[in-house]
Amino acid sequence: MSGVRVELAELIALRLRARRFVRPAPRVAGSRAATHGSRFRGRGIDYIESRAYQPGDDIRQMDWRVTARSGRPHTKLFQEEREQNVLLVVDVNPSLRFGTRVRFKSVQAARAAAWLAWAAVQGGDRVGALGFGAGLVAEVKPGGGTRGALRVLRALGEWDAVAGHGPSVPLSQALQRAHRLARPGSRVLLLSDGYSADAAAEAPLTRLAQHCDVAALVLCDALEQAPPPPATYAVHGEDGRAVLDLAAPRLRTRWPELFAERRAALLAMCRRHALRVGLLDTRDEPEAVLPRLLGIEARRRVAPAGAA
Repeated sequence: MSGVRVELAELIALRLRARRFVRPAPRVAGSRAATHGSRFRGRGIDYIESRAYQPGDDIRQMDWRVTARSGRPHTKLFQEEREQNVLLVVDVNPSLRFGTRVRFKSVQAARAAAWLAWAAVQGGDRVGALGFGAGLVAEVKPGGGTRGALRVLRALGEWDAVAGHGPSVPLSQALQRAHRLARPGSRVLLLSDGYSADAAAEAPLTRLAQHCDVAALVLCDALEQAPPPPATYAVHGEDGRAVLDLAAPRLRTRWPELFAERRAALLAMCRRHALRVGLLDTRDEPEAVLPRLLGIEARRRVAPAGAA
């Protein structure tokens, strides 16, 4: 069943590979210092309250709404988060239970999510996850360290085992849940093949992107990019058995376009919001795409003194 089902041991093994790209979070000094300088982008600060302006306050932190309402200048007070939250929004709809090279898209999504979880806790952040799909509404609250990452990994395996067949859950519902769960300044990473994207997802994505750093990883398979060899194929779908004549030139030309159209809605929304997007094939390893998506590079190995 390798490549068909999510295996916890494989997800745990990705820890060492993620460490090549993320250094342990350093401690930083300063009157408002957090525990670390996060490797993930985001505001990383919490608004506490507003108080009357005092000489020496940073004018950039002025609370203009309270100032206008009270008639007296007020400034905002913030407290930096000791850790940043990273929320993984994982699509487990039936369309991801497909793959013709190495593994299913669902397994690749879990592997990528595990890599991201290990990278997050290695950088000193908390990681949580939200799963959505047919028969599944589940989430893992953000937690730090190895324990936080393992909770996410175990959930990924459980979601893969219980997600069933049936109507797909639209992306809009998942984004509404993510908006409620993600704190301002969080890093939100969507892992999906894009087939669940619906027009109603635009509004919650807009709200989420206003307060969080959002990026998307789109899963794909080789068969979605090029048709198989010319022949007649028997297939089974929601409407029963059908026959595809993939020797027809017209269908072969349209083949990659049909799958691209399924992803088009998600990609278009990401472009409108200037979100970072990565495309991960089922044949590839997570580090082929995820470091660029996160804006990090591999850690350089430093040779010991005196080494040739």
